[in-house]
Amino acid sequence: MTLSRLAMMSLGFVLAATPAALAQADKIVAKVNGIAITERDVALATEDLGERLAQVPEERKRDEVVNYLVDLKLGAKAATDAKVAEGPDFAARLAYNRDKVLLDEYLQREAKKAATPEAAKKLFDDTVKALPPEEEIHARHILVEDEAQAKTAAERVKKGEDFAKVAAELSKDPGSGKEGGDLGWFSKERMVPEFAEAAFKLQKGQISDPVKSQFGWHVIKLEDRRTKPTPDFAAVKPQIDQYLERKAQQDIVLALREKAKVERLDQPAATTPAPAAEPKKP
Repeated sequence: MTLSRLAMMSLGFVLAATPAALAQADKIVAKVNGIAITERDVALATEDLGERLAQVPEERKRDEVVNYLVDLKLGAKAATDAKVAEGPDFAARLAYNRDKVLLDEYLQREAKKAATPEAAKKLFDDTVKALPPEEEIHARHILVEDEAQAKTAAERVKKGEDFAKVAAELSKDPGSGKEGGDLGWFSKERMVPEFAEAAFKLQKGQISDPVKSQFGWHVIKLEDRRTKPTPDFAAVKPQIDQYLERKAQQDIVLALREKAKVERLDQPAATTPAPAAEPKKP
């Protein structure tokens, strides 16, 4: 578990610290040699073991966590009896980890204040206003290995055969072939230049002549074109909140550094150049 995750869990408990929540968090779920394991311990360990628990069936996850905590408590007690905590290295590690958890929790708490609904909506609106209009097209294609096959495919669809049916029969594109050659909506930059140039020149319903690209030969049909729609605010809000929180954390650290006096005693002091001698007066 990263310390930032531990800080987030700790912060969660603080924010939810109603009497009922605290009572539930302190509820004892197991004991090992008289040492209590609480719901708070289970919650922290569940967060800690995130990836390790991903492959465990849901009905077994709690038992896995409690068993882990039993081993943790037994190991910690054995380490205490062996006086591991009395060594200087342990004290230094403990002090370092304490500073790390304090910083992580402080940054998490302060950053949450920056990610307000108002701030998120303003950033979204400002970003959308700054975005230039972007054209998208909806197209299908048939991908074959050589020009002769492409000409045959183009002739068939231009004579009236259903494009999707011919694409499903002939196209070598593993992604769109089974979907009748459907590529969905895309902007010009998403496709290789040769394909994009040909596709964006087409009119709605028009079918291209064979086009060569690094992937083979294409026959393209333009289904429709539009101006790329504005993304839905609700869909992108989690990413906006994450950006606001990260920026707030960065700003906090930079502000703390600006106010601090940092002395690097492990490096030679910077030498101040001597002032230039005044020229001799005549």
